[in-house]
Amino acid sequence: MKRRILILLFALFTTQAGALIAPAYACGCGALIPDGRSRIGVERETSVVHWDGRTEQIVMRFTVGGNAQRAAWIMPVPGRATVELGDGEVFDTLRDLTRPEHRTRRYFWPRDGDWPFARTTSDGAGAPAPGAAPPVGVVGREQLGDFDVARLTATDPAALKNWLENNGFQLPDRLTTEVSPYVDQHWEYVAIRLAPRGGPDRVLRGDLDPLRIRFDSGRPVYPMRLSRMAKTPQSLSLYVLADHRMEPVASIGGDAPKVTFAGTVEPEAGPLTALTDGKPMFLTAIEQEFPEPGRIDADHELRATPKDTPYRRVVHHDELLTVGSGIPVWLLTVAAAAAALAATVHARIRGRRRRPAAALTDR
Repeated sequence: MKRRILILLFALFTTQAGALIAPAYACGCGALIPDGRSRIGVERETSVVHWDGRTEQIVMRFTVGGNAQRAAWIMPVPGRATVELGDGEVFDTLRDLTRPEHRTRRYFWPRDGDWPFARTTSDGAGAPAPGAAPPVGVVGREQLGDFDVARLTATDPAALKNWLENNGFQLPDRLTTEVSPYVDQHWEYVAIRLAPRGGPDRVLRGDLDPLRIRFDSGRPVYPMRLSRMAKTPQSLSLYVLADHRMEPVASIGGDAPKVTFAGTVEPEAGPLTALTDGKPMFLTAIEQEFPEPGRIDADHELRATPKDTPYRRVVHHDELLTVGSGIPVWLLTVAAAAAALAATVHARIRGRRRRPAAALTDR
């Protein structure tokens, strides 16, 4: 019996230790890999896609957890890309624009929790590559804040992985297989190393600085295929700015995408104006969950919907209908009805008492 208990404890310890040591491959648009035996996970990915019919811009921000001090990730793009630091205020602006509308619904009859059914508790809680290109070409390399950014072309998945490893980007062996479809389509790559400023003890945690990536594209696309390497469920928040209301062509292995806002916005002075050149755009906000990242089988292709139907989420708050200083209308109604009924009964009783007396007088 003791031996079985010891074996069980050892197995549990091994499992937990493995979970702490193994790197967490995660990122909704690419592969985010920590260094060494650290771990990192993308808790949420929030991105803005702006497409004007010819050029696409993606501003992305990751919210991460773990204990990694350095990490690297790679994002495939369909054309020659430029990369710069993004403005985090754009996410605050979009969050404010897409807030749900709050409405109050009043009801007549009391419900559970209303007097006299109130509950009480004791505690009160309530882009194409040239034909004769080398296996890997370096388009450019920049240092942007915490990011070391390399923009690459590749005609050989293995050569791409070798270049990344030789230049300090530690990525998994599986990457060679996963980038093969992009190599076949002549896409290019943005490879990024993250090393936070502020001393050697600072780890990558919370909201990372956003990046703004721009490339030519005849159709809006949001790269997602590499996120199949993630080991934990993924959440995607996507804002799409275009001439029309947009939607994903398919769910690509995740839950059905949910539209949380759709409507025309007119940017005021600020980060959104810089992104759209101040032009009114149709904004579509999309939420999607990927409980099993391994099922992701494609990138998100976006298309215009048949109609630019506006939509805003409505959050209803139910309240008991009251008057004056909070007197329930139902109570007044019941009291009035009771009083009227009592008056009717009283009148009938008096009427019956008078009839015999009237009959005696007639005789």
